[in-house]
Amino acid sequence: MSSIKDLIRTVPDFPIVGIQFRDVTTLFNDSKGFEQCIDRLTAPYKETKVDKVVGLEARGFIIGGAIAKELGCGFIPIRKAGKLPGKTITQDYVLEYGKATLEIHDDALAAGEKILLVDDLLATGGTAEAGINLVEKLGGEILGCSFIVNLPELGGSKKLEKMGIPTHIVCEFEGK
Repeated sequence: MSSIKDLIRTVPDFPIVGIQFRDVTTLFNDSKGFEQCIDRLTAPYKETKVDKVVGLEARGFIIGGAIAKELGCGFIPIRKAGKLPGKTITQDYVLEYGKATLEIHDDALAAGEKILLVDDLLATGGTAEAGINLVEKLGGEILGCSFIVNLPELGGSKKLEKMGIPTHIVCEFEGK
């Protein structure tokens, strides 16, 4: 069986020149690789009480739903602005190639709930930080963050470390 890292395709110059896009859809397309990935993302939290998994749009929804099922807890999507139908709170952020806004339903979680935040990739940490801020605004407690891919040169893992957030990474790639 291929390693999880080997199942991730690199697309040069997407979405802009100079970015090496790490495409996890090729990993998702491999049933054994995807299963192994979910197992590795879930393992650190198997013995922890997680109330909800929060997935960041969009690939965080795919892994987040699977992780929530494995942990026997609920799932909350954090979406780009204008995509959720109910009353929301928002958070602006900067990512490695632009600016954006995330939002969460204002009733998505109860104060004190233990939250695991997940996404496919950690680059600058801007998206993760915005998600953490949204959860904390609602009174949730971030237990940790899990990512399939880390791009350590872009500093996101260091940012989360400085915030005191435990972070679990499956694999790393050099560069942007």
